[in-house]
Amino acid sequence: MADGGLKVGEVARRAGVTVRALHHYERVGLLVPSMRTGSGHRLYAPRDVDRLLRIVLLKGLGLSLPQIRDCLARRGYSLMHVIEKQLAGLRRRIAAEVELTRRLEGILKRLTAAETISADDLFQVLEMTHMVESYYTPEQLETLRKRRESIGEETIKEAEREWPVLMRNMTAEMNAGTDPADPKVQALAKRWKELVESFTGGDPGIAASLGKMWKERGPELAGKMNMGFDPNLFAYVQKAWAAAKP
Repeated sequence: MADGGLKVGEVARRAGVTVRALHHYERVGLLVPSMRTGSGHRLYAPRDVDRLLRIVLLKGLGLSLPQIRDCLARRGYSLMHVIEKQLAGLRRRIAAEVELTRRLEGILKRLTAAETISADDLFQVLEMTHMVESYYTPEQLETLRKRRESIGEETIKEAEREWPVLMRNMTAEMNAGTDPADPKVQALAKRWKELVESFTGGDPGIAASLGKMWKERGPELAGKMNMGFDPNLFAYVQKAWAAAKP
């Protein structure tokens, strides 16, 4: 301490920054020492040191120097608010990285199983992934991922094989004009609901997202899954569910 302030070298040592960085902060107007010695050397007052510590912390949170300047100049500036905002952004980036990892793992599994995969197949996988993920929240996607792990790949493959057969049988009953309350239709509708719930785990939010996806992108989704799509069929299934005895 000299003349009531700290010299630049001492401030740099205590704050864990370089003297060069302090000089740069001064040049850009981010931190200008408020005191000088009689010979003109820089001295940092306590308020300067406090500002420097905030700069160091904000820089450690990933903010650029212009962003730090804006934060410190803003009326009502709150370090807590800045940290909360950075945390929210970090969580979004982590979620995005997790989703990218899961997506790449899925592609890798297909490559491993098939040994080779065409560009068309790869684009189809990516398009399908983007379509599906656009209808679910990150939390729902994580729930679906865990559910997929819990029920196992073989069960999922069996369900995927059963869906086209179930849809064909239901379509045949619809085209034949069978009453939705008929026991044959009721049995098919019950199995339809079971397959849906095996995917959603009974989560109403996931079920709503699934329903919205099929309502808005049904033909496209069915085409990618090599399944026929008829909106009248889904209306028929809804009638069958409504006619089901409690």
